[in-house]
Amino acid sequence: MDMLHSAQDLRAAVGRWRSAGLRVGFVPTMGNLHAGHFSLLQTAREHCDRVVASVFVNPTQFGPNEDFARYPRTLDADGQGLAEQGCDLLFAPDVATMYPFGTDGATRVEVKGVTETLEGAFRPGHFAGVATVVLRLLNLVQADVAVFGRKDYQQLLTIRRLVADLCLPLRIVAAPTLREANGLAMSSRNQYLSAAERGQAGLIHQTLQQMRAAVERGDEPAAIEAAALAALDGAGFRSDYAALRRAEDLGLPEPGQRRGLVALIATRLGSTRLIDNLAIDA
Repeated sequence: MDMLHSAQDLRAAVGRWRSAGLRVGFVPTMGNLHAGHFSLLQTAREHCDRVVASVFVNPTQFGPNEDFARYPRTLDADGQGLAEQGCDLLFAPDVATMYPFGTDGATRVEVKGVTETLEGAFRPGHFAGVATVVLRLLNLVQADVAVFGRKDYQQLLTIRRLVADLCLPLRIVAAPTLREANGLAMSSRNQYLSAAERGQAGLIHQTLQQMRAAVERGDEPAAIEAAALAALDGAGFRSDYAALRRAEDLGLPEPGQRRGLVALIATRLGSTRLIDNLAIDA
């Protein structure tokens, strides 16, 4: 596996593959990789001949009170893991490469509608930072396929809307969420949990399953959300939301709707903020 740091070298390497008629897949990450990330790589391999992964901790998607400074930088271990998983090229740019005019002077991209609720309401500016860096990465890599995980469901919808609205010539593929044995969605932030908290965090997935069962019973969305919040906060979590939304656009469910829904949770356990979701198609 090659590790490249400059845009010029990346473009040259991908250009050689394209000249040989090869399809290129792309997996963007912020590093500190785990099995969930590596599963995205395998999904990309199913669709393409060569796979590029990126590692870049993007400063513009972190709020002023969020964990940008302490976000783990583990590039050596990430590179070793990607090589073992069959990645063909690791792109590891610095901030100056991604933002040549600085983060304050950077051209920014905002995706309207789908970003203005849930995570967008609790983390103002987050999705503008995500959309901005993803558009830059997609433009640099010029892949045929890019793979994003379903765990960050609102992010997935945001990227799909970005690609469709700007007519970008690539396909976005969604990969399933990998989970621990207790149902906890794999995430780089899980390492902040103590052993006891890691076990307790399985309640998030259990609560999502209970929300799905309540939809299947025909319970009202407001009652389902209230019960989910009560279950989490009664167990010592501090929740931002437990929401039932339309899967296509995160709008509120129609009266009696039981198909095409998604349950989403954002909650804190100790100092760690965790998100998860579950598709509902009763």
